[in-house]
Amino acid sequence: MVRLNKIYTRTGDDGTTGLVDGSRLPKHAARMEAIGAVDETNSVIGLAVCALTDSPHAATLTRIQNDLFDLGADLATPGEDFTPGEMTLRIVPAQAQWLETAIDAINDSLSPLRSFILPGGSEGAARVHVARASARAAERRATALAATDAVNPAALAYLNRLSDYLFVLARALNRDGADDVLWVPGQNR
Repeated sequence: MVRLNKIYTRTGDDGTTGLVDGSRLPKHAARMEAIGAVDETNSVIGLAVCALTDSPHAATLTRIQNDLFDLGADLATPGEDFTPGEMTLRIVPAQAQWLETAIDAINDSLSPLRSFILPGGSEGAARVHVARASARAAERRATALAATDAVNPAALAYLNRLSDYLFVLARALNRDGADDVLWVPGQNR
């Protein structure tokens, strides 16, 4: 259990931040950009949960928020050993597989897509679309980090599945796709 008695430490006043292994990085480093993008996605999902208080999907999104905290801890633990341990949080393949199962369960009830869809429809769906876009940005930051440093492949897979899950969830919140706003290519030329 984490216990925080004091919120500020002043150790970051020099523009650096600490990682799980005790090393420090500039706050603008690629690893910190990825961690920050995951945190932003988690926050946006929290905003979506606020619009879905009467929905069974709120509990699923809260579970995902917990996974994203784990994913942030994974990214904050440099190294090439991605084995989870008692003191080392790592995303495991089963977490991405759980998302795949959730995607399939939702997708089974959706009407087939006839076009790309515009983010919107209901308020809940619009918030989930914002979360989806944020998850894609987090994935871009994580893959940019992976181009230069070791990143847990299971964490990358989780981020990729997350945006897919959020896409089908937004459609489900739009009455299983009935209220999706369809893109009309070239409509305003």
